Amino acid sequence: MIKLVRILVKVKPGAKSESIELMADGTLKVSVTAPAVEGKANEAVRELLAEKFSLSKSDVRIVNGRTSRFKQIDLPLDTEEIRRRLGIHQDGV
Repeated sequence: MIKLVRILVKVKPGAKSESIELMADGTLKVSVTAPAVEGKANEAVRELLAEKFSLSKSDVRIVNGRTSRFKQIDLPLDTEEIRRRLGIHQDGV
């Protein structure tokens, strides 16, 4: 059975470029160029996260906050794997 982790994501729609940043509180800040219109930003967030974490888009599920900048998203990865795929390493912490 695949374990899911629920992450909090703060979305910045209409950004100049796309990026993913881990905030100090553990929230992912996801900037997408798509506007917050007709679900376009949500789809862009799913696509960007899927690409970054080497997942299919269907593996990235928005479970809460579809019309908010703050979303809860389920990913079939554990927290350590998310940090590794973002290139963040914890040294003895």
